[in-house]
Amino acid sequence: MAKVLIIGAGGVGTVVAHKVAGVPQVFTEIMLASRTKSKCDIIAKAVGPNKIKTAQVDADDVGQLIALFKSFNPNIVINVALPYQDLTIMDACLETGVNYLDTASYEPPDVAKFEYKLQWAYHDRFKKAGLTAILGCGFDPGVTGVFTAYALRHHFDEIHYLDIVDCNAGDHGKPFATNFNPEINIREVTQRGKYWEDGKWIETEPHEIHKPLNYPNIGPRESYLIYHEELESLVKNFPALKRARFWMTFGQEYLTHLRVIQNIGMAGIKPVLYEGKEIVPLQFLKAVLPNPGELGENYTGETSIGCRIRGVKNGKEKTYYIYNNCKHQDAYKETGAQGVSYTTGVPAMIGAMMFITGKWKKAGVFNTEEFDPDPFMEQLKLHGLPWHELHDVDLEV
Repeated sequence: MAKVLIIGAGGVGTVVAHKVAGVPQVFTEIMLASRTKSKCDIIAKAVGPNKIKTAQVDADDVGQLIALFKSFNPNIVINVALPYQDLTIMDACLETGVNYLDTASYEPPDVAKFEYKLQWAYHDRFKKAGLTAILGCGFDPGVTGVFTAYALRHHFDEIHYLDIVDCNAGDHGKPFATNFNPEINIREVTQRGKYWEDGKWIETEPHEIHKPLNYPNIGPRESYLIYHEELESLVKNFPALKRARFWMTFGQEYLTHLRVIQNIGMAGIKPVLYEGKEIVPLQFLKAVLPNPGELGENYTGETSIGCRIRGVKNGKEKTYYIYNNCKHQDAYKETGAQGVSYTTGVPAMIGAMMFITGKWKKAGVFNTEEFDPDPFMEQLKLHGLPWHELHDVDLEV
């Protein structure tokens, strides 16, 4: 018997709910909760009758979370709410003896900054309580960490160069939209770039470094070096790394819209006074942009996310590229969500499965690359995210 509580009813929450309900032999009771219960009810109805209970909760309120956890008594919480809420949910888990999993690192609301440090600080408390916390168990972060651990276990003696490459070659037909929460997405892609090289962090201007990279089944796409949260944990957990970078594709129309949004101040995260009320420009922009959870119906094309790795095996230099491609149409047909939500939601379900089945179960706070990659990799194949390997190829980076 395993109870799972999912917090968050956006696109990723939709996928997690469908996927968890599809493995009843592992997850015997499911609850979906969010600030707006009606969103949970719509998802539960789409999944099927009597499979998912729903509840209302404000994930900023530790007291409300504790009350919900005590009433449902889950084995694990899958947090797919906002990254601002990671710490309150972790606090509630400690208070009630519940295990924890999320897909994105904590971000302070008033600073656009990824930071695992504050979540890692919970390690001793989770260890003392005998609880497991699995951080960043989406695709990137998440699968990218598992891919790296798998590569080191099976194909390398040491990994020296790691480039994570993330391409969305899909078309949603909108002039401008983000593929996940607009507030988080715009904060992420407009901050300064950063990468690890020779034992230190090197910062760049936003989108300063870019080059075309070829993606399987897609072809060349202009790819931009940005900072992404898994770099923080990967350079810590793979100390032999000489360089680690993250690349993401953006279309020119998207970047033009982004520049305009920044130039007119709509990407701001500090409150401004409007007609006697304080509003945060980016939060207002989020309210008028298309809902990422509703993009799936007309979304065509596919994503391609992977790790391009160079290192040493048996004294010889080796290159290796491991990746997954996901078609938006296939994701929508199965779950009613587009591919970006799908590639995040499926690994979250698998991570929770790894915990429930005892394969990823140890007391403390851990990132995905700190667990056994092999059983997770097997489940990716079975649940819609098959992966592919290329050996001794031109990595282009």
